[in-house]
Parts: sequence; structure tokens; C-alpha cells
Amino acid sequence: MRALIVVDLQVDFCPGGALAVAGGDEIVGPVNALMAEHDAVVLTQDWHPADHSSFASNHSGAQPFGTATLPYGDQVLWPDHCVIGSDGAAFHPGLDLRRADLIVRKGFRREIDSYSAFFENDRRTPTGLAGYLRDRGLTDLRFVGLAHDFCVAWSALDAARLGFSATVIEGATRAIDLNGSREAAQAAMRAAGVTLS
Repeated sequence: MRALIVVDLQVDFCPGGALAVAGGDEIVGPVNALMAEHDAVVLTQDWHPADHSSFASNHSGAQPFGTATLPYGDQVLWPDHCVIGSDGAAFHPGLDLRRADLIVRKGFRREIDSYSAFFENDRRTPTGLAGYLRDRGLTDLRFVGLAHDFCVAWSALDAARLGFSATVIEGATRAIDLNGSREAAQAAMRAAGVTLS
């Protein structure tokens, strides 16, 4: 059975948001249309406390899009975004929430970021999504959403690593493309057996 994983299609990642991805709002219609072609729909939602360790504002002298070394490795420092309960953390108002079987909130632990729908950025702490999908017999996963080169790519890579069939529908994603990150993500996904369509 086939599941559509809609990654972080939230206000803060769309134009006008705190961490806007160019054209992020353009994919809402295509994502809604894709929902009808799948047996299940899972939404992920970035959900950060205000003192989150990935926010540049919480590191003295740091600037957004710089990096810091945290206990689990190098971390891009982001502008404050998707703060728990904020308007920016809400799903894009045009997204059809009626088809959502499950919402997975990620990044709520202050000390660690979470790009993937499956694991925190330490690559060990699970979100529980894999078990949910397996219990429902959902083994063919299609990924859409924001941003292609971070949360979508990390989710697809983890899905492939966990033995799921993983496809990224690139027309229903948009990328940040930070220092060539889109091309690097595409290469990594192809190498891991993720289908890019």
C-alpha cells in the first residue's frame, strides 16, 4: 500500500514566513491533488520550542545559515521558525487537512534538531513513524513538501535505509539550495536507491 508523506508544508516555510522557501506555496495545489492517489496521508510538522538549539538567536554572535557543532555533529543554524503554537508553525491554510491520517511533530526536543520524519538529527532517536507505517502495511512511500534538500531528502534517505520503497515527487517540492544543497541531496538520494520523479 502507498502513503503520501507531506513534509513541513507550513506557513514559516512559505513566502512571507520566517524561513521561506522560494515558491513553497506553489506546491499546495499539487500536493492536495496527490492525496487522492494514496492509501494514506501523513503530515509532518516542524514544532520547535523558542529556545531551540538550532536557532541562531540562541547562540551568542551566531548568524542564520552559519553552523555550530552540537553533541550530534554539525548543525546549520536557522532563523527562529515554526515555534510551538505560533502562526508560522501552522500548516499552510490551503493544505487539505481532511485527508491526514497522522501528523508527526518533530524538532520539539530543545537540544536536537529533526529534519527527517523518521529520526532526530542524531540519526538514532526515532519519531515512531516507521512502526506506524509498517503496522498499516504502508511500504511504498512518496515524499513531497519542504524543503527538498533538507527535511524531504533526509526523510526519503531514512525511508530507504529502513527498507521502504521511497520516491520523491520533485515537482511537489521546493528547495532552499544552501551552498549547492539541492544537487548534493539529489545525488545522495539516487545513491541510496531513492527514486526521483
